Amino acid sequence: MDELKKLDAQAIAVIVGVGLAAGFITNLILGGGGILRTLVIGVIGSGVGALILGALKVDLGIRNAIVRQIVVATIGAIVLVLLARYIG
Repeated sequence: MDELKKLDAQAIAVIVGVGLAAGFITNLILGGGGILRTLVIGVIGSGVGALILGALKVDLGIRNAIVRQIVVATIGAIVLVLLARYIG
């Protein structure tokens, strides 16, 4: 049972780390706000990027799983921010 808790904690740490990295890169490209906004944009962008690239059947050719996820999340976060700016 303790191993499952460790796995969950590790998974959450990876999600937060990827979200922060993707949000930070997005903020560098498009401008942005604080750490909470950066995290939220990155985490939601991860899902958006996965949906978009999955639907288009795009393979980035990146072998490192973490780097690939950060790139996918960044693409999704950029799309998310641009869409939010267009709507709002």
